[in-house]
Amino acid sequence: MEFALLSKDPLTCRNRTIEVKSSGKIGSGTSEIPFSVNLRQRDENLERFYETFHGANISIQYLATVDISRGYLHKSLSATMEFIVESDKENSADLQQQPLSPEMAIFYITQDTQRHPLLPELKSGGFRVTGKISTQCSLSGPISGELTVETSAVPIHSIDIQLFRVESVLLGEKIVTETSLVQTTQIADGDVCHNLTLPIYVILPRLLTCPTTLAGPFSVEFKVAIVISFQSELSKLHKKSDAKTPRLWLAMETLLLELVRTK
Repeated sequence: MEFALLSKDPLTCRNRTIEVKSSGKIGSGTSEIPFSVNLRQRDENLERFYETFHGANISIQYLATVDISRGYLHKSLSATMEFIVESDKENSADLQQQPLSPEMAIFYITQDTQRHPLLPELKSGGFRVTGKISTQCSLSGPISGELTVETSAVPIHSIDIQLFRVESVLLGEKIVTETSLVQTTQIADGDVCHNLTLPIYVILPRLLTCPTTLAGPFSVEFKVAIVISFQSELSKLHKKSDAKTPRLWLAMETLLLELVRTK
């Protein structure tokens, strides 16, 4: 088990070696040698197992390495493969014992809720988008909710749900935090009919998410953003703009999202 934090060398947190076959001759052809390894014994008092996670600055990996020693006259063989670890569904105290009911947050997006400059026609004409979205959900379930465009003086270009990952690492006496975009899911294309309820349903990417983790040397948290893009000639000049940078033709609402593993 290895942690990789920023530019530091990977930190090996657990290393277990077993012999699956004693010395001797292996016959020609294909030989299958069954084996099994308990990552944590029932009587071991060890820290929790963190789930497999691949982030921008934090990576939690579990690697299995097979070594075959072939004596003095032959080169040894070795192969390494990563395997995925999820929370122990039978024994982990960290899991939710009952099915999780998503916690819904009510939101509304208007020209007055935005902290960045907007297009003059948006400021003067105004707009209002309301809805609700889950802010606590299971990793095996979707981010769900609904959204309604009540009014808008400027035609809408698209509506997206963006998932952000917030990674924080303790380096010395400083906490270094990096926010990165995980995925964007478009839920509307073109000018949306007013007062029509649109469903929100976003599947979480397995390898790029994990349970919200607040550990000693690091933390992994998530945010969900509802992004409204309005039709504008300026947007055509900045097609590859940074998703984290507010733009004149964008309105958004960002909420904390807690991800949990459930039985």
